Amino acid sequence: MRSLLGLCPLFLALLFGAAPALAGKRVALVLANSSYQYAPSLANPVNDGAVMAKTLKDAGFEIVESRHDLSALETRRVLRDFADVTRDADIAVIYYAGHGIEVEGSNYLIPVDAKLERDTDVYDQGLSLDRVLVTVEPARRLRLVILDACRDNPFGKTMKRTVVSRGIGRGLAQVEPNSPNTLIAYSAKAGFTAQDGDGANSPFTVALSKHLTTPGLDVRRAFGFVRDDVLKSTGNKQEPFVYGSLGGEDVPLVPVKVVTAAPVANPQAADIRRDYELALQVGNRPAWEAFLAQHPDGFYANLAKLQVEKIGAEQAHAAATEKAKQAEAERDRLAALGAQKDAQAKAAADANAAEQAQLAAQKAKEQVQQQAAAAEQQRVNLAAVAPGAAPASTASPAGSSVASLTPTTTPVDLSRLVQTELGRVGCFSGQADGNWNTISRRSLSQFNRYAGTKLDVKVASTDALDTVKSKPSRVCPLVCEHGFKADGDKCTKIVCREGYAINDDNACEKQRIAKPATAKPATAKRDDGDERSARQRRQAGGAAGGYGAAAGIAAAASAGRASGGGQIFCNGGSCRPVNRGCHLEYRGGGGPGNDANAEVCN
Repeated sequence: MRSLLGLCPLFLALLFGAAPALAGKRVALVLANSSYQYAPSLANPVNDGAVMAKTLKDAGFEIVESRHDLSALETRRVLRDFADVTRDADIAVIYYAGHGIEVEGSNYLIPVDAKLERDTDVYDQGLSLDRVLVTVEPARRLRLVILDACRDNPFGKTMKRTVVSRGIGRGLAQVEPNSPNTLIAYSAKAGFTAQDGDGANSPFTVALSKHLTTPGLDVRRAFGFVRDDVLKSTGNKQEPFVYGSLGGEDVPLVPVKVVTAAPVANPQAADIRRDYELALQVGNRPAWEAFLAQHPDGFYANLAKLQVEKIGAEQAHAAATEKAKQAEAERDRLAALGAQKDAQAKAAADANAAEQAQLAAQKAKEQVQQQAAAAEQQRVNLAAVAPGAAPASTASPAGSSVASLTPTTTPVDLSRLVQTELGRVGCFSGQADGNWNTISRRSLSQFNRYAGTKLDVKVASTDALDTVKSKPSRVCPLVCEHGFKADGDKCTKIVCREGYAINDDNACEKQRIAKPATAKPATAKRDDGDERSARQRRQAGGAAGGYGAAAGIAAAASAGRASGGGQIFCNGGSCRPVNRGCHLEYRGGGGPGNDANAEVCN
């Protein structure tokens, strides 16, 4: 079989020209306005423009045009000339730093000679954002406009409004690009203003220069990292925002350059490639270390080192995540115990530091994963165009020089590898036993659904293995049962503090403590202490009722029980208790001047 390096000069041309070919022609225009003639000057825009121009030049952009403090006429000429440059470009970027204002929902960039005495002057003296978008529209793959212009309107206090109802908002208005593959990045969300920062550059530009040109990093993820940095540096007061959308493929501003030096000719290159592919199927650190021990230098060694770096970043992220969980648990424990404030403050600081370390590790992991995925895709593309290259599924022959690797891949081994990879991306929760059963087929079908692929689910194939392995992180969503929550890549039980319980929405809810039942008042009963006969009670009641003395009877009854007799004597005047040692005798009659009862004492 022909050596892989024996494909010169085609192979070498692809090897060293692959990165620029994938990126295409990249052009950029940097505009910065600081010295305004009729408004207060701005300190940072010219500095910001210089930083961005250098960043884009260092990233390998073929053309980077940088201008500052332009008038309206000069700005229009520069935009017109740059439009000619973008006609054959794949990626076109315009960066603007300076004043920008919103009028009636439209955005305008303000040249340094703008006076804006009236609100309508902006139509003549400003540059509309639509005019800027027209300039980059010819670019084929990505049209990117970056605006560090979300400041207060400098003419707001003096500008006359020709129509009272005409709206002039703070910052810039929200915009939705009409052209495909177009992104518009604001330094602050629509309707909010941005900060210039305390240094020579704005927080937004500092973050852009750090993340935007990371090799292999998708531009959308780059702006995500920019957002995180700006929020952190401004105390969550400024949130950059990106409007527009791209397709499913990654679009990095800077491609990954896998090889930086010419590989040494090796007659056993085909064997080295097969060893590399075998190590890629196993995919763990021992496999890559064994490969590098046998093949420490060359093209595939560089790829293997990148894979080792990816594994290390993933392990570092897992360790940082675990440490953050422990610090958070310790903080919550001390808070629940009511520990001293110093101890709680220290625990809170430790938890915050652990969380920041976790975020940093996550960013590092994602960047390395992006680079490894881009490098692997580049290798596959190179192998596809090299006619003498063996396919990626070719197994190493017996007696392979890669230590501790299985020389051949059986269907069971392939099924196990696919199951393992499906489990890594969250689509398979069973045991990777190599049995390609219904559960395995359902898992691959779920992967197709969320990854947008159309892999054959009936069998485990090398195509499926390569496709799943190319995904750097979780693809299928994590679904947890009631009482459990998603914690990274696993479900953990929800533990509520004392007095709280899990409700139907899987949230801790304070329990209602049942109040002790209040004893009901006993049913009123006839007074057993009254030992009079029923006839006497009726007579006493009747006599009292006859003279309308019900209140007197009740009072006398209470007093009578207190004195111990229990009987009550009533006449036309009032009622009173029978004296101790006396009793009532019925004498008949009744009426005015004639008592029905008589008090008889022994």
